[in-house]
Amino acid sequence: MIKGLATLMTATVLLPAQLLDYDIRPSSLHSEEFMKIKILDAKEVSFARGSNISELSALAFSKKRLYALSDNGELYHYNLELQKNKIKTLELQERFILKNKKGKRLKKKKRDSEGLALVDNTLYISFEKKSRVDQYSLEGIKLQKVKIHKRLRDYDNYQKGNKGLEAVVYSKKYGVITAPEIPLKGESKTLHTLYAKKDTWKFKASGSLTAMAFMDEDKLLILERDFRKLTLSWVITLSSVDLVKSDAKGLSKQKTLAILDGSDGWRVDNFEGLTKVSKNRFLMVSDDNDNFFQKTLLVLFEVLD
Repeated sequence: MIKGLATLMTATVLLPAQLLDYDIRPSSLHSEEFMKIKILDAKEVSFARGSNISELSALAFSKKRLYALSDNGELYHYNLELQKNKIKTLELQERFILKNKKGKRLKKKKRDSEGLALVDNTLYISFEKKSRVDQYSLEGIKLQKVKIHKRLRDYDNYQKGNKGLEAVVYSKKYGVITAPEIPLKGESKTLHTLYAKKDTWKFKASGSLTAMAFMDEDKLLILERDFRKLTLSWVITLSSVDLVKSDAKGLSKQKTLAILDGSDGWRVDNFEGLTKVSKNRFLMVSDDNDNFFQKTLLVLFEVLD
């Protein structure tokens, strides 16, 4: 009986996610292009009953393998099939719980995983509470702590316990770059700061910084989200930030690529994850907060600029 139940649970977990066509565009917009992006495809993801998959907050992609991270310390390996700029299938291959070096699950206060970067068959994961960046195996076992900028090592520098390191990226040129969701104490509330081990870059904030991905060697795609209480709507902002070029004020050169405003009819949600899938093409995912009234949305788009 127990063996049969275990087989059933495994089969349930490995069922492909159901992908439902979903148009995030306002009904008044009859083009796939908007500002500097092109919406290629969007799906509402419905997971198999009993799988308990929710709150996807970060993505990483390589060779049809999509790594997804939930903010309760679970790591998923998906087989993602893209055909002709459409999301065709999303099938769960493996599922892991993040564990420490001793093989034990992270304590609840330490498992708020929010950012994900794939580096040489390992994963760099940033955490919001007990803010830090750690290196993990693809099976979710901690390998080592990553040394981050000194301003980020003191928990007292953060505005709130759940406003920590929401995003992380890596390149050979810059190393690990991470950022808190909102500016640290003592910093201007109107500017976000990106932190490498010793370097920093500042740019104008449009909302909470939730994800980023390299567009090319020196340019990052930044995802920000804001919830407007007055209109009860989400606003998603996508922008590019240049790590080399700056303006007269010393801020990194920034360009707004798209503002997806729910009050204008955009059917967006709490987008928190972002990854590059091919040249100029990116995938972003929304965190449903384990809330019946929110959705897990997967959006494939192209940057036109």
